[in-house]
Amino acid sequence: MASPHPCPATLGRTALRSLVGGFAASALAATLFGSLAGAQAIAGFDQNQPVNYAANRLELQDRQNRLVLSGNVIVTQGDLRFTADRMSVAYTDSGGLQIQRIDATGGVVVTRGSERAQGAAGVYDFNRRVIVLSGGVALRRGSDTLNGGRLTIDLASGRSSVDGSAAVAPGDQTAPSGRVSGSFSVPQQ
Repeated sequence: MASPHPCPATLGRTALRSLVGGFAASALAATLFGSLAGAQAIAGFDQNQPVNYAANRLELQDRQNRLVLSGNVIVTQGDLRFTADRMSVAYTDSGGLQIQRIDATGGVVVTRGSERAQGAAGVYDFNRRVIVLSGGVALRRGSDTLNGGRLTIDLASGRSSVDGSAAVAPGDQTAPSGRVSGSFSVPQQ
């Protein structure tokens, strides 16, 4: 039978969980993206939209100004969806929390509308308004495909570029060959 008075260690863990959960949920979700204030909707993407996140685990590293999300991590901003096994969110704390970047690893996928890009790792740089995916990048839009080593998405200009440079393990036949490849659909007649 449980004791009606929890031990101090249990109270401490409960208070820490409440503090971390409350801090992360309210402060980060509401104000972490304050660095986007004043940005304009460019190339059809409104950079002022709030960012939401969900994960199986959250770790606040307050002294390093970092939040680590792990386990089925999902970050959304409007119709942009960023998923991975693990994400590290770096922020500054100078009068208000401002996100700097998200580093993602493990099955990184970025989707927006009918476009889907995936890679082994990714970075969402909020200062430069750029998302970079690397490691066996595959971009899909409808039936069109594009494969390469690194994909750069410039949210400010609406331009994306793919290059073939990638570290390829010796003997890996599925990895990119240092070239960009793909296929386009042809109008049916």
